[in-house]
Amino acid sequence: MDSSLLQGLLWTALGCGFTWLMTTAGAAVVFFVRGDKPSTHRIFLGFAAGVMIAASVWSLLNPAIEQAEELGQVGWVSAAGGFLLGVAFLLALDTLLPHLHSGGDEPEGIKTDWKRTTLLVSAVTLHNIPEGMSVGLLFAMAAQNPGPSGEAFLGMAMALAVGMGLQNFPEGAAVSLPLAREGMGRAKAFLLGSLSGIVEPIFGIGVVLASGWIEPFMPWMLAFAAGAMIYVVVEELIPEAHLGEHSNVGTLGVIAGFVLMMVLDVALG
Repeated sequence: MDSSLLQGLLWTALGCGFTWLMTTAGAAVVFFVRGDKPSTHRIFLGFAAGVMIAASVWSLLNPAIEQAEELGQVGWVSAAGGFLLGVAFLLALDTLLPHLHSGGDEPEGIKTDWKRTTLLVSAVTLHNIPEGMSVGLLFAMAAQNPGPSGEAFLGMAMALAVGMGLQNFPEGAAVSLPLAREGMGRAKAFLLGSLSGIVEPIFGIGVVLASGWIEPFMPWMLAFAAGAMIYVVVEELIPEAHLGEHSNVGTLGVIAGFVLMMVLDVALG
């Protein structure tokens, strides 16, 4: 195993470990909060959406275009193609994997005997997959590109890990609190809320391990992760952030998350 791969694995383990830790910290809110206010839930979802939109543009699509041009590819072709493949991938998972959005009554995906609480956790776990892939891809590119280029990718990877971690805190709470509201014990709700984020280090490390084979397709993979995240934002986060009355709090959450992630990316990248 070469040194760049080891470096990429170490960085990804730390970065995705941080995002998972923040999910766990957010899930722990269930021990201190006795009610799950709809307005708070909408703010959490809106914030997560804003972070993911900004990350998709600054941390993924822009680097995808630049990397494609450096490899002699047409930048917009790689970005658009990878983006659409990411959307198709999440659409397929969304169609096949049984899950239930918070506040919903009818499960989506193939029919199953899974309990309602399992379906709720499945919905959040679904959109943690592209988050882990995104962090792993940027850390892999940072390790593979020495010099200024690698430093730039490392800055973007760190900014993305911090941004994903910050939005994972309310996301962890958005899992554990509804589970407790469904009647689940608080300890179990916390555990499932924490485990909903474990796919991030799994997929992040998996991408780094495969980076040697997919290096020529890195621009496509970056755009792929962006497409997957935007699908989650449009399909789930923004609609749920605007359910019910006074949905402007969800809009403000989106704006706050977008501005914070944009600042992080520019400042650290």
